[in-house]
Amino acid sequence: MLLASPASGLDTGDTAWLLASTALVLLMTPGLALFYGGMVRSKSVLNMIMMSFVSIAVVSVVWLTVGYPLAFDPDAGAGLIGDLRHLGMSGITPSSLTGHVPTLLFAAFQLTFAVITAALISGAIADRAKFGAWVLFTVVWTVLVYAPVAHWVFAPDGWIAAHLGALDYAGGTVVEVNCGASGLALALVLGPRVGFKKEAMRPHNLPLVLLGAGLLWFGWFGFNAGSALGANGIAAAVLLNTQIAGCAGLLGWLVVEKRRDGHATTLGAASGAVAGLVAITPSCGSVDLLGALVIGLAAGVVCSFAVSWKFRLHVDDSLDVVGVHFVAGVIGTVLIGVFATATMTGHVNGLLHGGGLAQIGKQALAVVVVALYAFAVTWLVGKAIDRTMGFRASRDHELTGLDLAVHAETAYDHGVLSHGASAHHTAALPHSSDKAPVA
Repeated sequence: MLLASPASGLDTGDTAWLLASTALVLLMTPGLALFYGGMVRSKSVLNMIMMSFVSIAVVSVVWLTVGYPLAFDPDAGAGLIGDLRHLGMSGITPSSLTGHVPTLLFAAFQLTFAVITAALISGAIADRAKFGAWVLFTVVWTVLVYAPVAHWVFAPDGWIAAHLGALDYAGGTVVEVNCGASGLALALVLGPRVGFKKEAMRPHNLPLVLLGAGLLWFGWFGFNAGSALGANGIAAAVLLNTQIAGCAGLLGWLVVEKRRDGHATTLGAASGAVAGLVAITPSCGSVDLLGALVIGLAAGVVCSFAVSWKFRLHVDDSLDVVGVHFVAGVIGTVLIGVFATATMTGHVNGLLHGGGLAQIGKQALAVVVVALYAFAVTWLVGKAIDRTMGFRASRDHELTGLDLAVHAETAYDHGVLSHGASAHHTAALPHSSDKAPVA
């Protein structure tokens, strides 16, 4: 993420682009809600969507009161955390600048990253988490996990950015490795779903999955190209890198599916595109177009195998947060050390451009530290919530479906009406979908 000098003055073009990018990234979370909602069984689709939507509300409040100051205020020492001088956004006015853009806008842009990172974790515990426990978790996790990691990587004086020298343009560690490691920890805290490895738990609505994936892809241009913080040539190069990596990931996954299973599936297309987009997120501002192509292809191929590892390890990562986001995030972050070019970075070359092995080591160390920190703290937070208020839904609620048990709603009404029923009469009929077999 590029941060220009605070004294450089407001640029209206850069500001306009970041306003648009902020809206694009915020749209990704409703897109994720549809993507995840289509992947679960029909009895819990509304609960899955609600976990994303409530993340928008909760994380926004937390971020603007304490999260942003922890992440982006001047360092309190050792590059670990901000000093909270702007707690509650105090002292930041409409005329305050971060580079060429208003600081308030920069804070809003970063808010959207925090929101979707928290929402992504929900996919690892689909179908079995208490809604109230999830709300509390997002509050604590944003403060204790997301904000510190964002400071390490995105703040100019964070230890990973300033001292280690690892590169992460738009969030391979902060978003992808972070949510993947956190999702793994929560999946272990809650345990597998009832019937895991014994019952088919197929996506109930693949068109919804594809719609969600399309919205994610659309928003990703704001996610990555918006991280240039300017309407410039770097943003254009990042946008193209994002597009080709998403395409390569999609094609790589489908090739594996076709050769392995004999079919190229719509779920595979959606998952492959997301894998490619995840992998290019940290590297989009460091590699050229060929590097982006290879990184996206590698992510699509590797992640198509990685999603099956949960069955061997008996870890119920319900919607493959680890298999896609963590694995692809690691691929994209580490391969910066191979494909980085000074044409994009301004000073760092990867192995293939004469930079040697040093950058690979820096990238790998950043991944390991973020993964271990996120996993450990998330596991502790999850355990604390589980032992106090309980994190896992009851067996009866899980079997009934969280939509009806928790939200008193169902996503679909499959009632069969008589030919003469009027709209007035149908309103009084019971929801037959409440009694229908679930997927």
